[in-house]
Amino acid sequence: MATQTSNSNKSSQDGKGPKPQRWRDTLTGAFRYSIPALKLVWETAPGLTILLAICTLVAGLVPAAIAYTGKLLVDSVVAALAAPSEVLRNQAMQYVILEGVLIIVQLAAQKGIGICQSLLRAMLGHRVNVLILEKALEMSLPQFEDSEFYDRLTRARREASTRPLSLINRLFGLIQNTISLITYCALLLAFSPWAVVILAVAALPSFFAETKFSGDAFRLFTWRAPEGREQTYLEMLIAREDYVKEVQLYGLGPLFLQRYKDIFQKVFKEDRELTYKRNLWGLALGVLSNLALYGAYGWTVLVTLAGRLTLGEMTMYIAVFRQGQGAFASILNSIGGMYEDNLYLSTLYEFLGQPSPKFGGDITTGTRPGDGLRFENVSFRYPGSTQDALEKVNLHLRPGCKLALVGENGSGKTTLIKLLTRLYEPSEGQITLDGVELKDWEINVLRERIGVIFQDFARYQMLLGENIGAGDQQHFYDEPRWQAAGEKGMVTSFLDRLPQGYHTQLGRWFKDGQELSGGQWQRIALARAFMRGRADILILDEPTSAMDPEAEAQIFERFREMTENQMAIVISHRFSTVRMADEIVVLEGGHVIEQGSHEQLMQVDGVYARLFMIQAQGYR
Repeated sequence: MATQTSNSNKSSQDGKGPKPQRWRDTLTGAFRYSIPALKLVWETAPGLTILLAICTLVAGLVPAAIAYTGKLLVDSVVAALAAPSEVLRNQAMQYVILEGVLIIVQLAAQKGIGICQSLLRAMLGHRVNVLILEKALEMSLPQFEDSEFYDRLTRARREASTRPLSLINRLFGLIQNTISLITYCALLLAFSPWAVVILAVAALPSFFAETKFSGDAFRLFTWRAPEGREQTYLEMLIAREDYVKEVQLYGLGPLFLQRYKDIFQKVFKEDRELTYKRNLWGLALGVLSNLALYGAYGWTVLVTLAGRLTLGEMTMYIAVFRQGQGAFASILNSIGGMYEDNLYLSTLYEFLGQPSPKFGGDITTGTRPGDGLRFENVSFRYPGSTQDALEKVNLHLRPGCKLALVGENGSGKTTLIKLLTRLYEPSEGQITLDGVELKDWEINVLRERIGVIFQDFARYQMLLGENIGAGDQQHFYDEPRWQAAGEKGMVTSFLDRLPQGYHTQLGRWFKDGQELSGGQWQRIALARAFMRGRADILILDEPTSAMDPEAEAQIFERFREMTENQMAIVISHRFSTVRMADEIVVLEGGHVIEQGSHEQLMQVDGVYARLFMIQAQGYR
């Protein structure tokens, strides 16, 4: 039964289901997210929402009043011409003044609607983007590594920031035109009920066409998320400074540009076909609508010539026919447009409705203080992989102990660090800190105890001090802490060469930005790890790979001094660094194959000893 329901929904979404069902889906789908969108607009700007509603109500009532006043004006002019008198002339001028006032009121209402929409567009677009970014902050690293998640995020950001206002504009437009149509119908019923039927029939063809092609446009939009992301990525490869060196040296620019053009041509071909269909069908059905409209005009003229309508009534009915058809068409197009907006809004609410992973428990103090870190039979497998990245890992790191991880690329070193920092969760086994499993710690308390520098650390296009302050968001702007952490990370070795010291803009993205060497950036990242004064676990993943041997030796000599009472985990391929550790763990294929001090592992004469001797020979 579930499968049948799913298939039915899919058929409806694809636009290939039975036509009556499709139109029912359109009518119900047009209002699916109207209440959430209205709530969102109200929460964003309640005063503007009320003003928009008042202006919409006025704009809906005034047109019929203008048409009726026009009828009174024409009839009074005809009467004044037939039997001239001061009273009839004054009456005609009063109707002119009244119609002028109504026109001014209508203009003011339309301008009010325009002002509200313009202000709401900016405010609502900002609010929706903030909601998307807030949701992104709740997501876990594995989710960001999922291409389907990125597609949902791309679709939500690309259109959904403008669609809530579009939906509300259409909803208020629907209300405005409905009010106008009711008043028009009240006037037309005095002429003939069939006039109202003609209005409805004349507007339906355009509604059917717009509804069908709105669904087609949305399906193209949905399918294109991967292509859109690929185009964005290619733009970044061609136009960003961290890629441009290699792109130019290898002559990759024309190749990437051609791929960018090919994606556009594929997308444009689909757009072109849809544009042709949409507009040609719109033309054909628009002709039918206009034939019906001018048939009604002819009918009105014939009835007037027969003497059953006054000239003023004929003028009014012709205006009401035209405006009524426009109102009826606008109502149906609003429903079709709301259906389209709801399709796009579904991508926003699909993204916002994703369950957020639970980051930890509520424990803030360990049950066995001083026990340190323990990995107990820890295994981990990446989503979609058939092989464990780590398997049955057992480690114990005591307070004050320095642990080095050694192994080839892909052996599981960085994965182990990501498990420790709770960017990933173990597939099996457990990791404990002070006797409490990591998943039970309050996540902010846990992460305050960890200072980390990853091999692929971030290079923020911000001030130097802010790059360091990023290590502790509570003290992001604390300059004395910048300086203290900068001392520990040896940032002071090049600080005097920067024009504004810790207030120097780094990177080339913004004005007066200074670019640094890889080793200088690495010292900043190291200082960032030291920014966390409360951290008793320091993790350094290839922290000196871009430094020269002398700088590396200085860094680690100071590192041991400054972390005497802290636990430290170091990943490095330089064995001059590794041998300083109290304990060394050798990983291979996700398994711990050797463990001990430098002297112990050299005596074993295993993998570690062989790698150490190979590297040592390079310095002889």
